Amino acid sequence: MSDPNFVSASTPITPSFSPVMAEINHQDEELLDVLTRTGEKTGIAKPRGLVHRDGDYHRAVHVWIFSESTQELLLQRRADCKDSWPGLWDISSAGHISAGDSSLITARRELNEELGISLPEDAFELIFVFLQECVINNGTYINNEYNDVYLVTTLAPIPLQAFTLQETEVSSVKYIFWGEYKSLLANEHEEYVPYDVSGQYGQLFNIIEQRYKDNTEARSLILQKQLSRYAPVHLDPELTGLSEADREALSSILRASMVMDEIFYTQVWCSNPMLRDWLKEHSNASKLDQLKWMYYSINKSPWSCLDENKAFLTTADSSLKLLVDATKPVSGWKGIEYRVAFPVVKPPGANFYPPDMDKMEFELWKQNLRDCEQKAATGFFTVIRRHDDTSFPAASFSNDHVAFMEPLKSNNLFIVPFSQEYRTFLVKAAELLHSAAELSDSSSLKKLLKTKADAFLSNDYYESDIAWIELDSKLDVTIGPYETYEDALFGYKATFEAFVGIRDDIATSQVKLFGDHLQDLQRNLPLDSEYKSHDVVAAPIRVIQLLYNAGDVKGPQTVAFNLPNDERIVNERGTSMVLLKNVSEAKFKHILQPISDVCIKGEQKEYVDFESFYTHTICHECCHGIGPHTIVLPSGQQSTVRLELQEFHSALEEAKADIVGLWALKFLINQELLSKSLEKSMYVSFLAGCFRSIRFGLEEAHGKGQALQFNWLYENGAFLLHSDGTFSVDFTKVEGAVESLSREILTIQARGDKNAAMSLLQSYAKTTQPLSIALEKLERIQVPVDITPIFDAADRILGQLH
Repeated sequence: MSDPNFVSASTPITPSFSPVMAEINHQDEELLDVLTRTGEKTGIAKPRGLVHRDGDYHRAVHVWIFSESTQELLLQRRADCKDSWPGLWDISSAGHISAGDSSLITARRELNEELGISLPEDAFELIFVFLQECVINNGTYINNEYNDVYLVTTLAPIPLQAFTLQETEVSSVKYIFWGEYKSLLANEHEEYVPYDVSGQYGQLFNIIEQRYKDNTEARSLILQKQLSRYAPVHLDPELTGLSEADREALSSILRASMVMDEIFYTQVWCSNPMLRDWLKEHSNASKLDQLKWMYYSINKSPWSCLDENKAFLTTADSSLKLLVDATKPVSGWKGIEYRVAFPVVKPPGANFYPPDMDKMEFELWKQNLRDCEQKAATGFFTVIRRHDDTSFPAASFSNDHVAFMEPLKSNNLFIVPFSQEYRTFLVKAAELLHSAAELSDSSSLKKLLKTKADAFLSNDYYESDIAWIELDSKLDVTIGPYETYEDALFGYKATFEAFVGIRDDIATSQVKLFGDHLQDLQRNLPLDSEYKSHDVVAAPIRVIQLLYNAGDVKGPQTVAFNLPNDERIVNERGTSMVLLKNVSEAKFKHILQPISDVCIKGEQKEYVDFESFYTHTICHECCHGIGPHTIVLPSGQQSTVRLELQEFHSALEEAKADIVGLWALKFLINQELLSKSLEKSMYVSFLAGCFRSIRFGLEEAHGKGQALQFNWLYENGAFLLHSDGTFSVDFTKVEGAVESLSREILTIQARGDKNAAMSLLQSYAKTTQPLSIALEKLERIQVPVDITPIFDAADRILGQLH
């Protein structure tokens, strides 16, 4: 056995298992997906007997039922006729994942078939994946198996008489205290299937022990520290510039924005809304419960944005759900009460894809779709769901070994448009926007609200995005599905969000310079001419005082955004930019100034100013609109940067906008369009800003992109670390380093080179020693990482509705 984390044992072949008979009856066996040594699907399926004969890597599920009140695990005794570990006590339920089937469907099916328990998806918590490599039955049964280990947490034990046992698989069941079971395994008790509890499988017991340890005080202190990283800031812009009609429309717009919140909670994770409601309902039960709710409200999920998406809650904190008919009835027993589960590791595909779908399954499925279906599958405004009852097609076999290999043809996935997936929410939002449109006296706002309402129901956002670009209204509204950061699997799917603000006319007129010179910036980009587009359209820039936001605005708050993301519109009409000036001012005051006091060398601190910080923010957003978007691959095929770079697109695009934004400022200074006095301050303010964004975490696109830039500039001598732990800019080297990184990123995007994007991010988007020095200093003095807005004006308006 090659895996030191698993203890194997040799067991004689039982009379019921015959290699000869298995060879003859392979056509009747279930097919299993053959995996690589590292666990990826190969696209080949083989009968179960041949998989174990040949030692092929494959997948299975382990399901553990845990009783919270008694701290017991349910064990099953394997039937004596089993071809592996016959008659021994083992996992609550387990089974192979048939070819084309999914992990979660298999877990639910096995539990139902073996024990007669029918549970929904939200009862199953994936706690880890365990690679089991062993040889038994005198070398005739080779088990190289990736096991998805699920935990089902019930409040109390399920009565034994409620189970319906599958005689060919299970002979009996029993509950046992988890600590006693761990001890039996540690002592290699002969009646129990062996697992090395000091190795990988010991995670099961570690998770249970940590989860139910009495550590209320410690958890409260951790949550208080996490909350302290956010500085509460009151945002209360003046509404005096709004017409009476737009004031009346505002309440409906705010209520429609709140619907975006509802959709976003669902997009993050399927059981997320239930968890939210549970935490809110119990927030007054104790100080710890109050802190859980407060920190959850900032993150809008159980995963902490500032801690690499590490879970700060567990399923033990989650809501309870009662099922009265999940088993056969037992007199006097009301049914199974279980904790609604969420995974320890945040799912990279959020709730846009089946939780157990991997990238290979998606790509193999996509290959068999028509072009229009492929566009829908990879489009912004669809989700991918799974047919629960799809079975793998039967294959014809011969005695030839090669003939047992069949290409994988899964029809298990299908496409659902947002308009159908979120229909209940979107119908309500559409009604509110139509109502607001009737009230408003701004023609461009009326058009935006009506087209957006229609888009919610048609799933076609083209006209509404054009209307958003053309918006010319004192009341500024951005609402709908836009950003794709939450889809860490591919970067395809958009999340719903809303930003409502009051246009700052004076500040808007001051930033016109950047939009007017976008074409000049595009022509002069540090990028080979063959990759340059000459059809860039100037991006209208709107500066607003933020009144309210909702939806995908969890954790760190954005200071600006550049939309839409639809490449068709970017190529035809360009983009539009919105700057949130009051948010920028709050971040500079509460975060960037304290950072510069600690991290910037004394003689350069004077260069950190709001004008430089704000001007670079403008240039950052402008630079989202230039550079490669629609590209031509070496094969001659037309594609987009987003489609080619997939999960690396967001981080690289944020890095591009940042670093090319810095290059663009220097270009405009050289053209005497900006004051030369800005030159030193923009570089030093950028250096201080690096530490601000990296603190968002390297799982977040902006933080990852900023780490890439800092490390590149530091490696090239543009940033210097001094003996006192402060940093400075080398003004003789910074311009060249900025230009070289701009060229590197733009070229990767222009070529659609996913491998190069991955390599660049792996090499530079990481915590290095210089970064650690700065981040530790900021942690010690507890400089806030970001702000959490309090919307006074919006709260007053919404409060008047109740």
